[in-house]
Amino acid sequence: MRKRYSDTFKAEVVLELLKEEKTVAQIASARHVHPNQIYEWKALVLRDLVTLFSQNHKGESALKAEYEKCLEELYAEIGRLTTQVNWLKKNLASQLTRTERLALVERGPDRPFTLKTQAALLSLNRSGLYYQPCPPSAEEVAIKHRIDEIYTEHPFYGSRRIAATLRPDFSVNRKAVQRHMREMGIAGIGPGPNLSKRSAQHKIYPYLLRNLSITRPNQVWGIDITYIRLHTAWLYLVAVLDWFSRYVISWELDQTLELPFVLSAVERALAQATPEIWNSDQGSHFTSPQYTDLLLAANVQISMDGRGRALDNIFVERLWRSVKYEEVYLHDYATPREARQGLTRYFEFYDHARPHQALDYRTPAEVYFGRS
Repeated sequence: MRKRYSDTFKAEVVLELLKEEKTVAQIASARHVHPNQIYEWKALVLRDLVTLFSQNHKGESALKAEYEKCLEELYAEIGRLTTQVNWLKKNLASQLTRTERLALVERGPDRPFTLKTQAALLSLNRSGLYYQPCPPSAEEVAIKHRIDEIYTEHPFYGSRRIAATLRPDFSVNRKAVQRHMREMGIAGIGPGPNLSKRSAQHKIYPYLLRNLSITRPNQVWGIDITYIRLHTAWLYLVAVLDWFSRYVISWELDQTLELPFVLSAVERALAQATPEIWNSDQGSHFTSPQYTDLLLAANVQISMDGRGRALDNIFVERLWRSVKYEEVYLHDYATPREARQGLTRYFEFYDHARPHQALDYRTPAEVYFGRS
């Protein structure tokens, strides 16, 4: 039975031949058509080309007008998309941290855009996408661990005294100690200006707790960040503490000092209750608009430590001392998972089972929840 081919099939075969990417023999084998048949179809196309153009000549102007209209609409759409992309880049850069934007980068073979395009859309430097961070040296980890121990024992020590205490064991100068302390998020507590570095444009709130009698739960909460050591690295711990009962309302761990983990702890604390006053230091986390806006939206009065910081933040400093001597230093975590499991266990013990001397040997949970 003679084969019949559709007009579409014939056109596809002839177009493939005219591209000259394959020989007639290759096309005939792939399409299961005799080579002579392909030659006939080609000859037919070439013979009728003149007639084809002469028949469509009258519609050439209409086709050109339609083409120009489509082109104009295409340019308008490109302009609209460009505006949207610029808006997206601007908002991503202002609302997301660099770490969050890096997390949005897709690197697999199925990624929708090249790394160059993704870097442009996320306002990232493309070279930073290929950077592989080097782990801290063993000496740096050891120095930071020792600084943490010294600071926990003597939180009023500044960089000079800590550097002097380190020198018998480490070859380190004060400048290096200052850099390590900045990375660890700590500073010697005591009267003096610039106790916590903040962004110059951030608003500072007054200290509201001077001479205030704290007589009930949820009257005053405090928040602070501390350094948690691991074998070869470190984490950062933020906690929200009820000052009257010493009850830890919420806490969070992270491997960097980026803002989101602080906001997460604040949101979880506010989901449980709302204090009258919320106290912190003047660090950049606690003066940022994202942090203060959360508290203001909950109708919380914001208090920030002043020059008498050694007294202003004493309850949270005591919490850090207990956490480190009773948990962190004893268990010497190797991984973030171990740290999170250990601290989860310890805060449950601290809130619900550990008698507190200042509370007449009742637990913080008993005082916070009013249980006898």
